[in-house]
Amino acid sequence: MKNKRLVGLITGIMVAVTIYLLPLSGLSDKGKICLALTVMTVLFWAFQTVQSGYSSGLYLALLVIFKVAEPTVVFSSWLGSTMYLVIGAYLMASAVKSSGLGERIAYNFIIRFVNTYKSIIISIFALTFILSLLIPHPWPRAFIIMSVMSVVIGSANIPKVDAAKIGFSVFAAAVPVSMIFLTGDSLINSMAVSASGREISWMQWLIYMGPPALVVSIITCFLILILFKPSKEIKINKEEIKEKLRLLGPLTNKEKRTLIWLGAAITLWLTDSVHGIDIGWITLFIAMLMSFPVLGEVLEPKQWADIPLNVLMFVTAATAIGKVGGVTGMNDWVAQTILPSSVPSNPFALAIIIAVISMGIHMVLGSVIAVMGIAVPALLIFTESMNINPVVTTLFVYSSIGVHYILPFHHLDVLVGMGEENGMYSQKEVTRLGIPLTVVVFIIVLFEAVYWKALGLF
Repeated sequence: MKNKRLVGLITGIMVAVTIYLLPLSGLSDKGKICLALTVMTVLFWAFQTVQSGYSSGLYLALLVIFKVAEPTVVFSSWLGSTMYLVIGAYLMASAVKSSGLGERIAYNFIIRFVNTYKSIIISIFALTFILSLLIPHPWPRAFIIMSVMSVVIGSANIPKVDAAKIGFSVFAAAVPVSMIFLTGDSLINSMAVSASGREISWMQWLIYMGPPALVVSIITCFLILILFKPSKEIKINKEEIKEKLRLLGPLTNKEKRTLIWLGAAITLWLTDSVHGIDIGWITLFIAMLMSFPVLGEVLEPKQWADIPLNVLMFVTAATAIGKVGGVTGMNDWVAQTILPSSVPSNPFALAIIIAVISMGIHMVLGSVIAVMGIAVPALLIFTESMNINPVVTTLFVYSSIGVHYILPFHHLDVLVGMGEENGMYSQKEVTRLGIPLTVVVFIIVLFEAVYWKALGLF
């Protein structure tokens, strides 16, 4: 691990220096510095040279120090609602977890609907869907569901080999289901909206991405049931789960208040096209009120610690790649140099080309956010001559890399669950599902091409 980090450090610096010294025709000096720093940072991310927050912070500082762009451009993500949506989402997720509401919902669902291994897998996807309306981030959702599944695994004496399959299903389900609602993954989904340069309401996102994401979720569920069969018949001991639920006691006042505020948030998210308030400000507004006496008393001062600063730095840097790349001419140069010279007129061929390019970059970078920061601006320029709605191009890229992973580092939603202490699975399970999911990417972008054409979006 130490050698890998050192290799990443040396490689990143050497590549950055090489890029700057190369005579890159058509690229300005600032554009060249931007490209050199961007590639260096991406290599630091890929090699995990340091925690992504540190390498992201270095990238942001260097952009300002070398006067590549104005600070208002470099930190433009903080001037809009995106970052505040992420902050509010983490706080709301913390409220659902600390109040015990998420756990209560999961126990009740298991008691009513789970009896066999097959029903366990299906229930994981169903619970992920239900909780994605209440908890606007996939990680706390997955860990709440995993804590419930741990009880199921223990009460049914499920073998370790099958426990790993269940644990993996929890985190694998988070990938496609989080794409259904705009607030399903407040981090990546809001970044996709920002990258498109257009405003997309909560309901519009549901119309555009809901059906495709639902199709991917169903296919993923079927693949798991086919590829990860149980080693023996499983019988669920519901008495132990009922005991866990009984120990939670009746619905507490804190849970009731959490439910009320979540209901208010969901209502405002659903009607954002009516009242015109950005969902980022709605999420931050609700989260803040959840801390006030009388009104909320759900969030406490200590829960600010649940907001990971390193993630915010990473998002800021990933967003800056596209913004700074635009003002320095880097995006135009990348589009002209790397992408095909002509744009196919056939919408299905275009969807396939965007998917191939996006997945190719994703295989190297291993970060959904980083790929969006690099691929979306370049592909928007690539498709500009066709007068295609930038939302379509952005969502093609988003769908391609949002579903795609071969190794754990390709998607943080599956990476965070690895290990005995988390989801109990290893890289083997991730790769086994990830390979057929590559084919699913092509299925979904072709479905989107037909569906969006029917909507008049494409």
